Amino acid sequence: MNRIGRMIRAHKILATTVGVAVVVLVIAGAALFQPWRLFTSSSVNEALPFAPPASTSAFPSTAPTSDAQTSDAPTSDAQASVSPAPTTSASTPAAKTDPVVLGFGNFQSQEHQTSGTAQLLKLPDGSRVLRLENLASSDGPDVKVWLSSLEAGGDWYKYRSGRYVDLGPIKATHGNQNYVIPSGVDLSGLSTVVLWCDRFSVAFGSAQLA
Repeated sequence: MNRIGRMIRAHKILATTVGVAVVVLVIAGAALFQPWRLFTSSSVNEALPFAPPASTSAFPSTAPTSDAQTSDAPTSDAQASVSPAPTTSASTPAAKTDPVVLGFGNFQSQEHQTSGTAQLLKLPDGSRVLRLENLASSDGPDVKVWLSSLEAGGDWYKYRSGRYVDLGPIKATHGNQNYVIPSGVDLSGLSTVVLWCDRFSVAFGSAQLA
């Protein structure tokens, strides 16, 4: 009987150990894959970036007067008829200047359904911005926005083998969003925008800039 009791206890311990291991594996798998993201989405609507030109008004709005003009000495009719030249007020709002489009492309689906457009923009101050418009893609863990040297489409795991620049985590699965390109980045050869899932090394979608 003691032997049977020991066997029953051993089976219970084994069952408990297996159960704990299964729970740990389920929790670890959920944390890694985050399957609930298949049913979640987010949206952002950032304005089109612009840079106002430098103000052309380098003069004060009121012309200064000399000591001779403010003295009690009489002035001639010719002097009295001279009025100061009109100046532009420094407080006048500067007009918005649209950015220059350096590249444009439509997203195509790869590992996930993806649509929208990508634009590479240069602002009047020389800074560069990647703008995604009307983006619609899937949520996922650790999704980044990349500029890549490889062509859009095709194998959705290939982009690590090429040259790329990581512009940071995607801001939302849907909408309009801007990503500043660091000033020191050489854009030559980087002709593709990729929504890259860094955790699993797959591309959700990509757009070829032309």
